[in-house]
Amino acid sequence: MLLTRVMPCLLLKNDRLVKTIQFKDANYVGDPVNAIKIYNEKQVDELVVLDISATRENRKPAFEAIQQIADECFMPLTYGGGITSLDDARRLFALGVEKIVVNTHAVENPSFITQASEVFGAQAVMVSIDAKKTGSGYEVFTRSGTTPTGLDPAAHALNVQKRGAGEIFLTSIDREGTLQGYDLELIRQVSRAVSIPVIACGGAWELMHFKQAVDAGASAVAAGSMAVYMGRNRAVLINFPNAHELSVVLNEKR
Repeated sequence: MLLTRVMPCLLLKNDRLVKTIQFKDANYVGDPVNAIKIYNEKQVDELVVLDISATRENRKPAFEAIQQIADECFMPLTYGGGITSLDDARRLFALGVEKIVVNTHAVENPSFITQASEVFGAQAVMVSIDAKKTGSGYEVFTRSGTTPTGLDPAAHALNVQKRGAGEIFLTSIDREGTLQGYDLELIRQVSRAVSIPVIACGGAWELMHFKQAVDAGASAVAAGSMAVYMGRNRAVLINFPNAHELSVVLNEKR
């Protein structure tokens, strides 16, 4: 196994697999279960699935759809979207989810992070931080990137770490879906502020982008467009780099 975790990040909207650009213009790219079958064949080590419509629609996770995904998934599964209670988390873990991701609720009810960490363990609680450039710095946005919070992402990351988060899933809204590479300065600021792992997301298209993110301080990397598109014209192709390709670019032996 690679020392650096590399994972696809799949976005769900109404139980359909979609891909966005800067959190907008969700493009349908297929059925999530069929995609996961391909990732199983590719021997992907880990998978993140985020429901981007649950919180904005003020609804619970789509447990039936998640059950289908978990049943098919041979690798560790992380899920986020609509999680607002310990009962939600408990039900997801019972379905086979290994880690939960909390984003908006981590801002609106930060005590939930502590509660979930105490009950399920910090290793099972991931906080997602979506940030974009505003003026001379960065700002955290919630509700699928639509609501500004006034929070600095590095300070927010440190706060959720203190509250019990085990990992940070950090996405650059500006870079998401653009194929331009990760926001390396954002990664540096957040990774320097915390001691827990930071997973970088948003903008990856070339294998070298993974190495750049790790060099900037990321402990792991996630990719969306690379996992569902072929070529810059964004032809749909569920795919992912193989272990040898990843080990070469990351200078790691598998």
